[in-house]
Amino acid sequence: MKRSIVLAVLIVAGALSMVVAAQQQAAAPKVIEVTKLKDNLYVLKGGGGNTAVFIMADGVTVVDAKNPGWGQPILDKIKTLTDKPVVRLINTHTHADHVSGNVEFPVTVDIVTQVNTRANMEKMVAPSGFPPATSNIFKENNGRGMPKRTFKDKMVIGSGADQVDLFYFGRGHTNGDAWVLFPSLRVMHAGDIFSGKNIPLLDANNGGSGVAIPDSLQKAYDTVKDVDIIITGHSTEMTRADLKEYADFNRVFLNDVRAAKKAGKTVDEVASTWKIPDKYKGYAAPMPDRLKENVQIVYDELK
Repeated sequence: MKRSIVLAVLIVAGALSMVVAAQQQAAAPKVIEVTKLKDNLYVLKGGGGNTAVFIMADGVTVVDAKNPGWGQPILDKIKTLTDKPVVRLINTHTHADHVSGNVEFPVTVDIVTQVNTRANMEKMVAPSGFPPATSNIFKENNGRGMPKRTFKDKMVIGSGADQVDLFYFGRGHTNGDAWVLFPSLRVMHAGDIFSGKNIPLLDANNGGSGVAIPDSLQKAYDTVKDVDIIITGHSTEMTRADLKEYADFNRVFLNDVRAAKKAGKTVDEVASTWKIPDKYKGYAAPMPDRLKENVQIVYDELK
């Protein structure tokens, strides 16, 4: 009897501690770090993917809206940078840490994505290697935050100093990775197809491809030449030379996995032995689960 009472007390205490922890997390301040790239271009870091803020003559263009609950903090931070209204929001791809804040933006904001990203956002399927999604933030908000306009390969918005060019160079991280160029500033936002110097997250569930990503990155490098700064999905800013290096890095990985498959090696054998080549010193060590997932995705594509 005493043991059952003690066990019940422990279970209740554990449940209460989980509730308190969740409440503390929800109440934790949402801190956004601001990096100024140009007089009218900023990067907001924290709370998900890197967010770009482009201040134009008549309003503000925002790129990516972070995790759930971070839309309003983004808008609040923008108010400290300019008194101009947010008129446009561009999402680089479908993942929750880049689009969930959409639902907190005013309904008047023009939301733009690549056409495949809009289709992915309607479903909000969890990325490859992640637990299945149990909710869809856009359905929960009656469609608020969904794109109003889409493009297939390229879209030009505005002109002159306020021009924004959108590109789709092919599958990689997902099948809808948008590249956002601010031509007057020679800056481009790459989203998570270039999240940083690391093994990419290949999201086959949303059309991503380990076979196509080297070519997509190379096409971005070959097409957009007047760029000095590249805003990555989650890391620090990079250069065009870094983009070329990252395209080559992904091609090395693809070729290594292709050769291993041809040699009859299993996914586990490749994942347990593959190392980042020495010439890519400084790249983050791959997370074992992600490395194995990427090898499996490439194996599946090479069938």
